[in-house]
Amino acid sequence: MATATPTRNRPTEAAHPALYRPAEVAKILDCSEWWIKEQARKRRIPYAWIGGSYRFTERHIADIIRLFEVITTSDRPSSAAHATAAPRRQAETGGATVTPLKARTPPRARFAHIPAKEAA
Repeated sequence: MATATPTRNRPTEAAHPALYRPAEVAKILDCSEWWIKEQARKRRIPYAWIGGSYRFTERHIADIIRLFEVITTSDRPSSAAHATAAPRRQAETGGATVTPLKARTPPRARFAHIPAKEAA
């Protein structure tokens, strides 16, 4: 005779977040699966690394949307601090002379005057 396990010891489905694969997230966000994987690989979006592959929860998906949300100027709260930007100050040299930088000549330009070897 088997005894039933009490339900309080069994985890419920509500306790486990749904995990989405990159293809499912791409479909939800209407983008490519490659883009999702690339952003995760570069750690630009949140993800979980489970079983050797990317997995995303609903919270991850909401965070991805928030990360790439574009807020227009009319949506921003008006603030005096944002209205006028502080002017950039020139760096103080402290009386030292400033030497201008000079770019190096690239190798292809240095050897451009040498004629190519003729075929024998």
